[in-house]
Amino acid sequence: MTFYTIPFSQLTTQQLFNIYKLRAQVFIVEQNCAYQDIDEHDLVGYHILLIENNELIAYARILPPNTNYQQPSIGRVVVHPSYRAKNIGKQLMVYTIEQTQLLFKQQQIVISAQSYLLKFYINLGFKANGNEYLEDNIPHTKMYLS
Repeated sequence: MTFYTIPFSQLTTQQLFNIYKLRAQVFIVEQNCAYQDIDEHDLVGYHILLIENNELIAYARILPPNTNYQQPSIGRVVVHPSYRAKNIGKQLMVYTIEQTQLLFKQQQIVISAQSYLLKFYINLGFKANGNEYLEDNIPHTKMYLS
């Protein structure tokens, strides 16, 4: 397994296709949520790809400060369904947090976590902030990592 951190302008068309395919498979089809997954933030983000045997098995997106939030943020965190329950999500987030800290040297990272994953993110050091809210009809909670 190999991690890659790639700004949008350096993604190949094949990498971009694989990212959008995985995100659609999970966020739109599996979660039965019709929403605009592809957005202008992709253009300014850093894309974290975890590749095994030439297959995209996990992905996350890092956004610079003042894009979604005042702080840098991590989102679109996804693991291919056939690779779940193999600790891939934790490996992905540890790498993504490290990359965010290297890129932006900020004290806080913010995420909008799907609420059913609160314990997962708390175990990574994030702290919930505020009340639960609906984002694309899915309960979410804003969390910060200092």
